[in-house]
Amino acid sequence: MVKKGFSIKRLFKSFGYALHGIHRMIIREQNAKVHTLVACCVIVAGFYFRLSAFEWIAIVISISSVLAAEIFNTSIETLSDKVSPEYNKSIKQVKDFAAGGVLIIAIAAVIIGLIIFVPKIIACF
Repeated sequence: MVKKGFSIKRLFKSFGYALHGIHRMIIREQNAKVHTLVACCVIVAGFYFRLSAFEWIAIVISISSVLAAEIFNTSIETLSDKVSPEYNKSIKQVKDFAAGGVLIIAIAAVIIGLIIFVPKIIACF
């Protein structure tokens, strides 16, 4: 295999492939739609409550972690379904593990959101 040198054209093509993957995940995966909607609401709330730089860092890390976990989960599910279209106990277990990973990250993101936003909401009353 010949190693290719750096190419701006290939770099932009790779970004295009990545953006296409993100778009497809959001379009076809119900949970990704929910995560994306929640992320948009959190971003709007962040501007409304004028989050500090450190709060924004926590929010950005949380949102990106959830969406990345969701895309990894989607990748695992898609590949698993292609490799074994029929029911397979081992494939089910792998898919359950991946979904569990998304759930753990999503719960952590909710906790971070509550830590940041609940005091700000209470202060409004």
